Amino acid sequence: MSTQTPASSDLPSFETVFAPVRSQTAFEETLERLGTAIKLGLLAPGARLPAERELCTRLEISRSTLRQALTALAQSGHLHAVRGRGGGTFVAERPPPLDPPSRAVLASWHDACDVRLGVELGIAALAATRALEDELAPLDELVGAMDDMTEDFAGYRQADVRFHIGLAEATHSPRLVALATEAQGQMTDLISYIAHPPEILEHANAQHAQLLTRIRAHDSDGAVRIMAEHLRGTELVLAGLLPGARD
Repeated sequence: MSTQTPASSDLPSFETVFAPVRSQTAFEETLERLGTAIKLGLLAPGARLPAERELCTRLEISRSTLRQALTALAQSGHLHAVRGRGGGTFVAERPPPLDPPSRAVLASWHDACDVRLGVELGIAALAATRALEDELAPLDELVGAMDDMTEDFAGYRQADVRFHIGLAEATHSPRLVALATEAQGQMTDLISYIAHPPEILEHANAQHAQLLTRIRAHDSDGAVRIMAEHLRGTELVLAGLLPGARD
């Protein structure tokens, strides 16, 4: 650890990094904000984060949301906690050992997120009006399976892809199924470059369950809203953790 730990108020761009979080996706936005600050060096290696109470006040988020984000960043290797006198939450001295994405990936990742957003919002709206119960039951099973896979990302990702393509199939539109499959392929390539802490996977899967509830209620607006939050969350995680995404 650095011999001299910067005081919280001395951190570069302190007011920008810890400005209030106002998004509906508070967990992911907090994760993105801190992850990006670490990548850009605004939170320097060895720097100690402000106390939880101060962070919650500045970011205007709940303590549970903050702890979720801090836990995810610790699990991904970006932060670590030190107990006892002089302890706290510190930025890791070295970033996680992840292979850097190519220039082509970095040039196109945001566009891939936009394409997925356009496709899957339409899927959510149509599934809420067209899905049959026997098409949703297998998706319930996938949600249950993903609950048990938060420590096994490879298995989780396979179930996640099947879930989203299953939603597309529930629209009864072969073209949307093809577009959803293509979008999922692009996203799989992107997220292979980032860490996958269980906290992130648990949060995403909770949204899967909420989405099914809205679809069963034939609530198109609610389904679109939850899907938008879900996809925006993925985009924020990529922005915060994808090496080189904002260099």
